[in-house]
Amino acid sequence: MRRRWGIPVATLAIVGGSMLAAGSAAAASSAAPRSGHMIVQPGGPAAHLVRPFVSVRGGVRHASSTNWSGYAAHSGTFTSVSASWVEPTGHCSGSGHQYSSFWVGLDGYNSNSVEQTGSEVDCSGGSPRYYSWYEMFPKFPVNFSNPVSPGDHFTGSVTYTGGGNFTLRLSDTTKGWTHTEHKSLGSAARSSAEVIIEAPSSGTGVLPLADFGTVNITSAKVNGSSIGSHSPTKITMVSGRTAKDSVSGLSGSQNFSATWLHS
Repeated sequence: MRRRWGIPVATLAIVGGSMLAAGSAAAASSAAPRSGHMIVQPGGPAAHLVRPFVSVRGGVRHASSTNWSGYAAHSGTFTSVSASWVEPTGHCSGSGHQYSSFWVGLDGYNSNSVEQTGSEVDCSGGSPRYYSWYEMFPKFPVNFSNPVSPGDHFTGSVTYTGGGNFTLRLSDTTKGWTHTEHKSLGSAARSSAEVIIEAPSSGTGVLPLADFGTVNITSAKVNGSSIGSHSPTKITMVSGRTAKDSVSGLSGSQNFSATWLHS
């Protein structure tokens, strides 16, 4: 079963990237991650009823989503996005499963592709699991086998290098490893750039958001300048009328935090 993204009745459903750990001993594995009997694949286009509903409050554009929160620039054409973050601690309880991912990417807000890389904390049986990945939707995601721990400092970037080619780079500067992937997707629109906290989805819809406490995002840049200089939309993740997390305003035009509120 490949992951599919639900279309909400009244809010924007934006799709993004995260996946369950594949447990490969290799540096990366292209196999689709599996959770029990469910194969999980992140990524895909934004599923809008008609168009993203964006309001302006206090001079800041706002949108709501069932699975994304963070900031997205989507006016113009984009060649690069980058940001740094600290892997948060997963707070897990009970026997259920919850999922949270943190990533940078191009596309996915209003186009049919997503080029992205990031990290994850999922809860399984009351225990947190940490890992990292990249994806070029519609291809399957690829997990990196390098260990990830809470408190690790990550820097991620996605750069368009011309001719349908992209460079995706993810560094764990705490553990001292970097993965650089050179991939191609000629159909990529490059119509958005984003820094996102995500509640992954499966064939049954959006999955419960793992309690990640607070994640701090710094140095968020688009096309080489601060994301705030591109009039980005602030995205709030919701379930009905309930906010799943709280996203701060931009500090210094490029720093923000997100705090878990509800699964």
